[in-house]
Amino acid sequence: MATSSGNSSGSQLHNSGSEGDLQHEIDQRKRKRMQSNRESARRSRMRKQQHLDELTAQVTQLRKENCQILTSINITTQHYMNVEAENSVLKAQMAELSQRLDSLTEILNYINGNNNSSSNNKVFETEPAGQLLQTGSTAADHNSSFMMNPWNNLLYSNLPIMATADMLQY
Repeated sequence: MATSSGNSSGSQLHNSGSEGDLQHEIDQRKRKRMQSNRESARRSRMRKQQHLDELTAQVTQLRKENCQILTSINITTQHYMNVEAENSVLKAQMAELSQRLDSLTEILNYINGNNNSSSNNKVFETEPAGQLLQTGSTAADHNSSFMMNPWNNLLYSNLPIMATADMLQY
């Protein structure tokens, strides 16, 4: 019996030693797993921080581009408004000049209509610009006859030249 109890106590020591080794191995695996999890979490936090930094840089870049686009739109809008104003002034000047031309043509027609002389003795030449050259005549012939009449030269020297401050901005 003593032997058997000796064997059993030796076997318990052996079992408790293997249990200790087993417990030690389990603890070691837990520590390795915990260390691995910590490293994985650290890498995940680093990736997350890097992604956040990239997004922050992208937001900054997009805000800068947005500001540049808004500036460009404002400049383009201002140029558009200036061109619209200039166009409006030019349209008004064209209407005024067209009205003056019509009035002068009416006056010339009245003067030439009251002149009962032959058609060569007209005081003013009243042909429209598109009809100045008759078939068979050259530009030099017509210009010399047109410019020989001193009244025709007065028409061009008395027209005012109109300018606005908007035209001088560029």
